[in-house]
Amino acid sequence: MEKKQLKNTVLTEVAWEVCNQVGGIYTVIRSKVPVMIDKWGDNYLLLGPYIHHNVATDFESAESDDSNMSKAVDRLREMGLEVHYGTWLVSGRPKTVLFNPYSVMHELGNIKYFYNQNHHIDFKNHDPLLDQVLAFGYMVKIFLSELTRICLDDGVQVISHFHEWMAGTAIPDLRKEQIPVKTVFTTHATMLGRYLAMNDPFFYDHLPFLNWEVEAKNFNIDAVVRLERACAHGSHIFTTVSDVTGQECIHLLGRAPDQILPNGLNIERFSVLHEVQNIHQKYKTKIQHFVMGHFFQSYSFELDKTLFFFTSGRFEYRNKGYDLALEALARLNWKMKEANSDMTVVMFIVTKQPVHSISPHVLNSRAVLEEIDDNCDSILKLVKKKLFQHAASNQEDHRLPSLNDMVDDYWRLRYRRTIQSWKTGNLPSVVTHNLVDDTNDAVLQFLRNSNLVNKAEDRVKFVYHPDFISTSSPLFGLDYGEFVRGCHLGIFPSYYEPWGYTPVECLASGVPAVTSDLSGFGDYIKNVPTGNEEHGMYIVERAKKDFNDSADDLANILFRFVQTTRKERITMRNKSEDLSEVFDWKNLYSEYQKAYLLATESVSIEA
Repeated sequence: MEKKQLKNTVLTEVAWEVCNQVGGIYTVIRSKVPVMIDKWGDNYLLLGPYIHHNVATDFESAESDDSNMSKAVDRLREMGLEVHYGTWLVSGRPKTVLFNPYSVMHELGNIKYFYNQNHHIDFKNHDPLLDQVLAFGYMVKIFLSELTRICLDDGVQVISHFHEWMAGTAIPDLRKEQIPVKTVFTTHATMLGRYLAMNDPFFYDHLPFLNWEVEAKNFNIDAVVRLERACAHGSHIFTTVSDVTGQECIHLLGRAPDQILPNGLNIERFSVLHEVQNIHQKYKTKIQHFVMGHFFQSYSFELDKTLFFFTSGRFEYRNKGYDLALEALARLNWKMKEANSDMTVVMFIVTKQPVHSISPHVLNSRAVLEEIDDNCDSILKLVKKKLFQHAASNQEDHRLPSLNDMVDDYWRLRYRRTIQSWKTGNLPSVVTHNLVDDTNDAVLQFLRNSNLVNKAEDRVKFVYHPDFISTSSPLFGLDYGEFVRGCHLGIFPSYYEPWGYTPVECLASGVPAVTSDLSGFGDYIKNVPTGNEEHGMYIVERAKKDFNDSADDLANILFRFVQTTRKERITMRNKSEDLSEVFDWKNLYSEYQKAYLLATESVSIEA
């Protein structure tokens, strides 16, 4: 779509995660903004909730102007609604309208009553999130009604693209009241599918035979599931993010998607290939520093022969494939020991679990290592100073003096005592934090039952980090993106994953990744010619294999990767970035164009 072809069309995108980071949809919306601004210009508007406590850091208010969007905001303010008009402070600076659902909570009883009367959805069970969502949807419906009325007077049509049921609750009312706005609804995952997959090891086999009403009541999510179905059936165009989720929608939502809208990223490429390796080396050095602090007080291993693997995401032990990854790593450990491999693998498990604090032992170990590092710097400065003085003052004797004699007794003693106080006979901890429920944690249960407790003879070591990585954490001193770039392989063998951003982020960072054919991304990339191991993309078969066979496949993949040479890994890193180009929004936006054309049946689309 060229801008000149869109002068008579306004596109609004509605998402609960506009200026409100909760999950993957935040990344979808935020990363897509620059392309949307390029395609739609001032005719693009984002709608979201004004609820996040840090919203002021992401959003900049603007004065009212002559735009139709601003006029609609003014009308809602005249009605007594709290509406904020401005820009989201991300790349592209999109126009944004945020609604405070608490400003209409006094109407919540009426909102629920009429929703039940009009759409036969009962909200008798109290749910604070659902209350917020319904109030937000009520405000969005009023806004779109006013915006459409204003735009029609100017001969401008409105398309509204809703993401997920939390943003789509306005759709049924818009259709019932026949507001002339064209609606597109995207479900990024069905609520019922997520619950079922977590509890049914044969979810995909049972899917065609499930009764959605019975299952929704079993999980006590009847109202949300009915809302989701109302959004899917009420929209002009229904879409989802992958063919895998499309099949799920047919059985659980009762409507086949009109269009598949795969998720992308803003792919930033480096102009020279060696820069990818330089950046990897920079952040790998920081991870190595952590590894020394965590492991070397108990025993050491060669860092130049150590690979860093990781997995990350929400803590859904089965859905995210943590269970399969751990089982495969246990088998990898056995394979490496049987092969007498001189390599070491450190596996990082990065997720979010309730914790009390970072383990004092882990913090203390890192602090003492920092002290050793400071001692080394002081000794180096002392030796350099004395060596320079020796060189300058001895004109005839050019022999190198004993460097040991140049270190004062104070620094020798301090250096020795610090190291002695640091060394321990205890095994390195497998978890970096004090968990609220350490006993029942699924990851720790597996590691303990498998006796994978970071013994010196094990070739696979584990670091379970039950908190998201950020620069504010004292353990790594890296943000998540930097941490990813410092690793060698990402492992994401999901059982239930409508799309899956993590492997895409790996590829964009020049890091090879493992995905599964049950994830939307894994299913999609099977049809990409370069989506292969040569380009750093490994796919575990889970759709037609049982858990044991899939674990064997993944263990074999990991063992092959361990056996690659450094030169091969560098080549793969560069080719991974090449593959990531496929998922640049500039290339994927054409699918969105098709959805908007289907919705309006009148918008000219660029070939």
